[in-house]
This record gives sequence, C-alpha cells and structure tokens, in this order.
Amino acid sequence: MLGCASPAFGIDKADLDGRIRALTARFEAMQQKPDKSIPADLLAKAQGIILLDRTKAGFLFAYQGGAGVAMAKDPKTGKWGPAAFLSANEASLGAQIGGEQALFVILLTTTNATRLLTEPTFELGSEARGTAGAETRGVEGKVSSNEQPVLIFDDRQGLFGGAAVKAGAITPDEKANRVYYDQAVSMRDILFQQAVKPTAAASELAGKIAELSKTSKK
Repeated sequence: MLGCASPAFGIDKADLDGRIRALTARFEAMQQKPDKSIPADLLAKAQGIILLDRTKAGFLFAYQGGAGVAMAKDPKTGKWGPAAFLSANEASLGAQIGGEQALFVILLTTTNATRLLTEPTFELGSEARGTAGAETRGVEGKVSSNEQPVLIFDDRQGLFGGAAVKAGAITPDEKANRVYYDQAVSMRDILFQQAVKPTAAASELAGKIAELSKTSKK
C-alpha cells in the first residue's frame, strides 16, 4: 500500500487532465444532491478551492490517501486561475475494517486563507470538518460560515468502522505539477504569480465553479 503514496508516479499530462475532469464531474454530481450541495453564495464568496478525492481502506492496517487540485481567484479580476496538484496520504495501525471514498471540497474564503496553499503542508484536522454552519447543506456543525476562513464539505460513499484516522495533511504534488506544466513550478508560481496559463481542463473546472456559484441566486 505504501507504494501508492506518490500519485504522480508514471503519469503524463493526459492522466492529469483526466484527474481534473474526474474531479469536476464528481463536484458537479455532488452539487446535484440537495443534502450535499454547497450553497451558491458560499461558492461565490470563495477565494480559493481544493477538490480532494480521498480513499481509506484496510483491515488492521488502515491506509488513507488521495489526490486533488487547488485553484485560487485573481483578486483583481475575480477569475479562477490555473490548477495546482495536491496529494494527501496517511497510514496508521489500529482495529480498522471497511472502505470509504470521499470527495472533499474545501473553500478558502479569504485571501489570507489562500496563502495556506503555499505552505509545505496544509494541515486538515478532523475537528475542522463541518464548520459551515447548521443551515448549510452537506456539512455538520453549528458555527457561522461568516466566521470561518476554511469551510470543508464532503460527499462520502462507503462505510468505514473502527478507530478514527486523522485527516492528515495536504501537500503539493510537485511531480504532477512539473509534468503538467513542463517545468519546475511552486504552488505560489501556479496560483499567485501567473507563471503558467490555465489549461483547457482547468478552464472547464473554473467555468463549472462559476456556473454553480450562480445557480441558486435570484
């Protein structure tokens, strides 16, 4: 299982385009579920977004891994920029059984929060889940969304029982970013320095986010 820890091993640009489009499709499907969808006003407010596909499975030995993408808005134009690739992996021992797959959608609602994406690791503790408020669909918790710079939503499939596995940390997928953009680029380069241009797949995702940000507005 540990050999799966590097999502970028043996990939090419077509694979990475496919990863973005698969996440886009899962995000769109999530938004079609009344009990899971993210309200349009929260999507519109977001200055950054992470789509993360995570899987955890195991018997006695539990493995939790995933791959995703992040995007940030240009504060001047309000448009979404290029996609940067991320990975999230964790392994732990314990009385674990079952399997679960989840799409996590993480909204960064302030420009300060988006700067977390330039850190070597972006910690996601389990206590951070469901901070969008009782009135918000698809999340748990009773904290006002207006007070939260990071909002986490998920659309879970499967069943996983036993000792809890921490959410772990998200890290830049440097190999995937290098393959995708044909050069060594940092998260800062991609998301904030306009060192690369949005690809067709990233533009499709940006368009879908923009579209869904307006769906429920009157």
